[in-house]
Amino acid sequence: MNYHWNWGVFFQQTPSGGGTYLDWMFSGLQTTVSLSLSAWFIAMILGSFVGVLRTVPNRWLSRFAAAYVELFRNIPLLVQLFIWYFVLPELLPERWGSAIKQMNPIAQQFFAAMICLGFFTSARVSEQVRAGINSLARGQKNAGLAMGFTLPQTYRYVLLPMAFRIVVPPLTSEFLNIFKNSAVCSTIGLFELAAQSRQLVDYTAQPYESFIAVTLLYLLINVVVMLFMRWIENRTRVPGYIGGK
Repeated sequence: MNYHWNWGVFFQQTPSGGGTYLDWMFSGLQTTVSLSLSAWFIAMILGSFVGVLRTVPNRWLSRFAAAYVELFRNIPLLVQLFIWYFVLPELLPERWGSAIKQMNPIAQQFFAAMICLGFFTSARVSEQVRAGINSLARGQKNAGLAMGFTLPQTYRYVLLPMAFRIVVPPLTSEFLNIFKNSAVCSTIGLFELAAQSRQLVDYTAQPYESFIAVTLLYLLINVVVMLFMRWIENRTRVPGYIGGK
């Protein structure tokens, strides 16, 4: 293959002189991690709430939660990202829309990407939570109510602690997906990890080194997430239940 490998390109100064190309990669990594963790926090809180609503006896609340899931799960992520970034400021009251447009461009891109990823992933998390609750024996809910707990207390102290233990493996997949989906956010100008690697290619014409490096960084993220979630699964496993030791 007629290609000149140059791994030292990462230690060369950028055209702006503000650091090396390796600094660009680590800046993108930091943005990806910050964005994904912030979006995951939103997804877990909102997704858990919607997942609970899908299992409550109130038909209207359950239908509202189902509509929420279908809306955010069936619209492509890229379309949702464009709506949050380009369309939403135009739909808000003029004062709010103007405030968003006058934000620092980087902050505006980060905020729109965080909200988009959070809501998109929350619809998927809610389905995992719903499945976890529905997999429990109906007697657990009845036992909680028989002990004098209100319905919210039954969910909090009886159903959700067991349901979350059951759905740790599928939640691990969603946690990994949110890091990979963050690469889409470069389409609105956010310089996350994938965008920084493409920028490095544009300036250095060394595509193999750039994309090998970004692949290794994504793999590193995935390994850390899997080890962390495996630790949580082992710590929360109930002996004798769902594969517990």
